[in-house]
Amino acid sequence: MTTPRESKKVLRQEALARRDALDETWRIDASLRIAAWAEEIAPPPGSVASGFWPIRSEVDVRPLMTRLREKGARLALPAILDKTTMIFREFERDRTLVDMGFGTMGPDANAVVLEPDLVLVPLAAFDGRGHRIGYGAGYYDRAIERLRADGHAPRLVGIAFDCQQVDRVPDEPHDVVVPEILTESGLRRFAASR
Repeated sequence: MTTPRESKKVLRQEALARRDALDETWRIDASLRIAAWAEEIAPPPGSVASGFWPIRSEVDVRPLMTRLREKGARLALPAILDKTTMIFREFERDRTLVDMGFGTMGPDANAVVLEPDLVLVPLAAFDGRGHRIGYGAGYYDRAIERLRADGHAPRLVGIAFDCQQVDRVPDEPHDVVVPEILTESGLRRFAASR
């Protein structure tokens, strides 16, 4: 019998292969279409919006982050501290970014640690219920659970291309469900699962 972990690995590989096959120019255009949704998802001015530095063939959320800043949000990027811990540090213009591993960049240790009000969540695959498959390390699941344990409940918006949708993501108790997914075709909202 296949375990949820094994099933997720296969679904992740298939979804990422579809994403990798997208034309680079098309991906840029789709990322700009996603950025047009800033008005819809922007938190109130002065709030913190956390994005991510794109890797490989991911949606480039930098145009979306720029628009969120223009709407008054303070920006943050994830910072990997060790094999299990990720925090969010302020992302300011002209600030040097450092290698965070996995091909991504983030603010250095001198940047202010923030608790985001909006978290743009990268993902490898998602289903029609808002269940997601990350890249397998569990950083976002743990970071979001830590924020919730501290009494902070950020709005979670998964970011992906439509081709990353799968029929069903196997449920596991530690998985954080993302109630909204933003793709090139628009913002999808799902019924709250937990």
